[in-house]
Amino acid sequence: MKLHRGNLTLIFAFALTGWAIAADPSTPAVGADDALARLKAGNERFANSKISAGKPVAARRAETAQEQHPFAIVVGCADSRTAPEIIFDQSIGDLFVIRTAGNLVDDYALGSIEYAVGHLGTRLIVVLGHARCGAVKAALGGDSAPGHVNSLVRDIQPAVTAAKGKDGDALANAIHENDAQVGAKIRKQAQLGEFASQVRIVEGYYDLDTGKVEWTAK
Repeated sequence: MKLHRGNLTLIFAFALTGWAIAADPSTPAVGADDALARLKAGNERFANSKISAGKPVAARRAETAQEQHPFAIVVGCADSRTAPEIIFDQSIGDLFVIRTAGNLVDDYALGSIEYAVGHLGTRLIVVLGHARCGAVKAALGGDSAPGHVNSLVRDIQPAVTAAKGKDGDALANAIHENDAQVGAKIRKQAQLGEFASQVRIVEGYYDLDTGKVEWTAK
């Protein structure tokens, strides 16, 4: 079926209208400080509960089917053991999650952050590293790697260099430094416009053994 120029214009207009209706950027989903308190409380539940209480998946799915108001953005690692919804004990629609190995950010990630802040009302951004991160370990072991893993190693190398010579565990130090540099990149490059003053960016370090997140105050 061929679409005439007039039809395409109409479709485009409807799409823009839908975007505008969905957006309510002037009303934060939750303030940044309250959002962080929710994450801390959720992680406390996760770390100390032997059995999960489960989530009201069907009800929450219906509630969020037409719109979303995530209260926090989490830039996390793709590691299978670090799903933010689980370690912060949250449900569908609560978190806007961006995950890559080494919790790095590129233009796609920055655009996603800008969208969540500007159109979903999210005001807290968490950069979440974790213990024994494989991507950081690879960067610590050398300045190159096969295939596209090399792009991860390349972008983590500045953190490895900055952490070199510090007291303590070399890998943990590099992970913390990588988190700090990713946070700094978001602060510098994310175009948050009029909402920038309302946004808080913090770094967290997830302990695989205890289940607890250690926070870096900002």
